[in-house]
Amino acid sequence: MKELSLNILDIAQNSIKAGASVISIELEEREKFFSIRITDNGCGMKADFLANVTNPFTTTRTTRKVGLGIPLFKLAAEQTGGSLTITSRHESEHPTDHGTVVTAVFDPTHM
Repeated sequence: MKELSLNILDIAQNSIKAGASVISIELEEREKFFSIRITDNGCGMKADFLANVTNPFTTTRTTRKVGLGIPLFKLAAEQTGGSLTITSRHESEHPTDHGTVVTAVFDPTHM
């Protein structure tokens, strides 16, 4: 759980850097799955960046060339038989309705 908390904080920090004024963190637990959804109204990601965002060598950081937050969050979900999805609408294409949604789904029987 500590690692998941750090993943959530990392993504929320990314949202703040993206200029989000609203960040929503939702947890849902059901019998067959546990999900974490982080939604923001930040600037969003363009399609080319979004397509590579789970690659550890895709990052907006200037201090180093590796970004492990989202790749490790994806790995944690997949190791339980779950998944990670990211949808994003960039402000240049959606000036009034932009932002990002990161959803991780976990199988609680494998956590």
